[in-house]
Order: sequence, then structure tokens, then C-alpha cells
Amino acid sequence: MKNTIVPVALAALIACSGSMVAAQSQGDWSFGIGLANVNPKSGNGTAAGGELSIDDDTQLSLTAEYFIRDNLGIELLAATPFEHTISIAGLGTVGSTNHLPPTLSLQYHFPTNSKFTPFIGAGVNYTNFFDEETTGAIAGGNLTLKNSWGLALHAGVDFQINDNSAVRLDARYINIESDVYLNGAKIGKAEIDPVVLGISYVFSF
Repeated sequence: MKNTIVPVALAALIACSGSMVAAQSQGDWSFGIGLANVNPKSGNGTAAGGELSIDDDTQLSLTAEYFIRDNLGIELLAATPFEHTISIAGLGTVGSTNHLPPTLSLQYHFPTNSKFTPFIGAGVNYTNFFDEETTGAIAGGNLTLKNSWGLALHAGVDFQINDNSAVRLDARYINIESDVYLNGAKIGKAEIDPVVLGISYVFSF
């Protein structure tokens, strides 16, 4: 799936969701487990003179959030490793990479009076690339993607199931850019900048 996903429906739901059942109190914790799809933008930079193309992947996601004040929390996102196929225009599929994208965000949960709990957040992402493999035109070469720091934006809504649990739909934009090396020589830059769509079960206490 290479189309850029704009979560218009999610934004509309947040805007119309009214107000949340119970406030998140200072000192509360929440933990989430679900699925996240990392979908790079269309046009992922250039390498070896051709346009890069990086596909999407879906993996298990984990979140933990601690509320430093009422309705204001610090969230850590973790996941099982994502794997992406890498193609270069004119050369076809040239390899793959794995990455882990831990993301730390400051988030505000809107205090309202319904079963819908919208929230927004912003923070920083660190993407660790590893286990690059080569195939096709560069088979046997040493492909490396450098690790990346970048801005992360987050928005979503919780659908309350009971006092302590909810189903969460969320969307993130993460700025991920990585220098690409082949056999130690820089051959381009990957501009991944994905939208990450997720669904998860969240438990709070």
C-alpha cells in the first residue's frame, strides 16, 4: 500500500466526539496493545540515481503512558520490528531493512462527558535500522541505513468499554529520514516520513 493515508475520518470523529466520560488523573497509568501499520509516503527520496520506493508493514504495537498532570500524559510507543522492501526505479527490488521506532510523546486527553475520548500529542521519534539485506542489482553488497531522529505528531480517540478499558484508533505522522550507504559509500537519502495507523486495546489504572 503506497498511497499516502490522510486520516480524514479520524479527524472528523475527534472533532465531533463531544466529551469524555472520566478525566485521566495525575498519577494514572495506561497500557495498550494492538496493531500498527507503518505506511511510508509516496516518493521516498533517491539512491543510486533512481527514485526510492519503500513498502508498508504491520506489526504488534505496545504503549505505556503516565499522567504527569490531570489529562496530560507522557507516552512511550514500542513495537515488534517492522520490515520494509526497498526498490529503486530502473533497478527494481534491491533489498530490505528492519527497524524499531520507539517514540516518546507528550499528550493531552480532552476532558469530556461521553464515551469518546479524543487526544492529541507531539514528541520525538528514534528509528533504529538493522538487518539490511540486498538482492537483485546490488545482491551481495553491504546496504546500510543510518538511524534517524525526528518529530512525531499523534492524534486519536478512545472508545470507552468500561471504567478501565477502551478501544483506541489513532494516527501518527513521523519524520524519518535516513542516509543510505552501499559498501560504505553514500548513495542517497531515504525520506520515509510515514503515517502510522493503529488500533489497540488500552487498559488504565
